[in-house]
Amino acid sequence: MKAKSTQQIVSASQRLITELQTQGLRLAGGQGGALRRKGGAGPSDHQAVTIADTTVMVPIYSDAAWDSSFSVGDNDGRSTLNHDGIPLADITFVNNPRFYDLHTADGIPYSQIATLHSRDVLATTVLQTCIRYESRRKACKFCSIGQSLRAGRTIAHKTPEQLAEVAKAAVELDGIQHMVMTTGTPATADRGAAVLCDSARAVKAAVALPIQGQCEPPRDPIWYQRMKDAGIDALGMHLEVVTPALRDELMPGKAELTLEVYMQAFADAVEVFGRGQVSTYILAGLGDSEQAILDCCEQLIDLGVYPFVVPFVPIRGTPLEDHPTPSAEFMESVLQGVASQLSRAGLRSADIKAGCGRCGACSTLSKYEH
Repeated sequence: MKAKSTQQIVSASQRLITELQTQGLRLAGGQGGALRRKGGAGPSDHQAVTIADTTVMVPIYSDAAWDSSFSVGDNDGRSTLNHDGIPLADITFVNNPRFYDLHTADGIPYSQIATLHSRDVLATTVLQTCIRYESRRKACKFCSIGQSLRAGRTIAHKTPEQLAEVAKAAVELDGIQHMVMTTGTPATADRGAAVLCDSARAVKAAVALPIQGQCEPPRDPIWYQRMKDAGIDALGMHLEVVTPALRDELMPGKAELTLEVYMQAFADAVEVFGRGQVSTYILAGLGDSEQAILDCCEQLIDLGVYPFVVPFVPIRGTPLEDHPTPSAEFMESVLQGVASQLSRAGLRSADIKAGCGRCGACSTLSKYEH
């Protein structure tokens, strides 16, 4: 039997993880350890799993995962990733970090201040409230930023002192390598940049940790330099949807900042942070065509922005909870196209100092980079 080439093996691995991230992973009772993520910002209803030597965030508590053809099995005491009952690979769940066992002096669990993403990323939503989310008419229909707050799994505003304390412990106890600070959008012209500056300044004073800040484009571009001076190494400003009509439908409040506003913001931010250190999140599967995503990504990459394209996964309790996930074939085609664009421009996820693109656990995009 002829051995498979390296390219064939890599392609099989890419396809497997792409399928897993679109379908989700079905668990039996008690599997997967403690639930870390359910609702909130970021990859909600996901859990970090390691397959071979790759750690990825996989939907586990979404409705789609209940019907997934992927499940966890047992093979002589080892957990296996099964497809239609057939074992494919060993799988392990990333354990809760040691810093989760600690509390602040006033009794707040560290896990309510920041959480582990993948296996070495610390993530926090500094403001767990948002002017968009609080208005039914303006809210993004896929967002669940308020869910974890209502459930008591987090606090509304993490102070700079709290974030510095948790970040220091996470680095010392768990080997955290970089940090993501996102925020709901406040009713101020800086759109969250000010609170990110305060938070980053405190963390950097406590521990040497690369930080990505994430916010909507501030009204005044002076905030980009202020964020960098405060210790933010990379910046994320997330489009999520790239077709104007879909933006109006799915994210009516955020769509008030047009694509043109975002593109100018990206250009201004790249001047400060540098090529490849500004990124955006694009949720594939919400209705944007493959060509629309590729056209937008080409424009972004020309500006020096890294487009982090991830499969959309619906979250319970949101207006889009019944929206289907994209097919693996659609994602594979999109990711191959974006990776080729990135390769031609010389942008690589490995060169990003901090954040979602560097982590890469929510998408297989980096696997397609050459």
